[in-house]
Amino acid sequence: MNRRLLTILVIAFAIAGVCAFLVYRVVSVRMNASRPMATASVVAAAKDIPLGAVLQASDLSTMTIAGSAPKGALFKPEQAIGRGAISQIYQGEPILENQLAGLGSGGGLAPTIPDGMRASAVRVDEVVGVAGFVIPGMRVDVLVSGNPPGAEATEGVVTKTILQNIQVLAAGTDIQHDPGGKAQQVQVVTLLVTPEQAQMLSLASNSLKIQLVLRNPLDTKMDTVPENSMRTLFGVAPPPAAAPHQVAKAAAKPTNSFSVQVINGSKSSEEKFPSSGGPK
Repeated sequence: MNRRLLTILVIAFAIAGVCAFLVYRVVSVRMNASRPMATASVVAAAKDIPLGAVLQASDLSTMTIAGSAPKGALFKPEQAIGRGAISQIYQGEPILENQLAGLGSGGGLAPTIPDGMRASAVRVDEVVGVAGFVIPGMRVDVLVSGNPPGAEATEGVVTKTILQNIQVLAAGTDIQHDPGGKAQQVQVVTLLVTPEQAQMLSLASNSLKIQLVLRNPLDTKMDTVPENSMRTLFGVAPPPAAAPHQVAKAAAKPTNSFSVQVINGSKSSEEKFPSSGGPK
């Protein structure tokens, strides 16, 4: 076959293949456009819903979204009415199951407490600590100061970190984030703790001074912090340990006595009698 003719045929087949591919793409796009797109109608927030609010019918609306519904979406308003919001929900946002408390749980702080956790209120001084800088959602460490039982009187006040990386649930009666990020001047801070930690806080609040220390929410490292006393703060060496008290044994007094040999027939015995003279 003529080489020139063969080259022309190869080029023609290549052009035909490209044209066929382009026609296929155009036809497939038009066919897909003519198909109805799958949609889903879900329950959405008709307005901003704050944390702890109990949802009413006026708070809800429905919206149509393209594609499949998100996991946990609600399809009927009746599924959300009367349930408390455990997170902030914004207007136009689909309402999900994990954003709502169980039916009958009510609103406020209680439904926001996860299973197995407790909310413990701590009274703080509004002048010291973080009372004037704390807002819900922050992370704090808990310090206690006082005189440990059984410690020497010369040791003074001891400060110890008893809890680390504890979430603040509420500042005073406010359980929501301030829109401007402003702190609240409060005297009571509610912390999210385990039952064991709640016992520690209750015990410390009876006789010790409690102070909260702010920490970076991204810093989740648990540090080993030794307790500090007034002696440690001023660099005073601890007093030398007292030598153990030894009780001297009284020396046994020598006993003055005399012995008498008694002969009775063929038998002989020795009898000892205390002496009436000598040292007592």
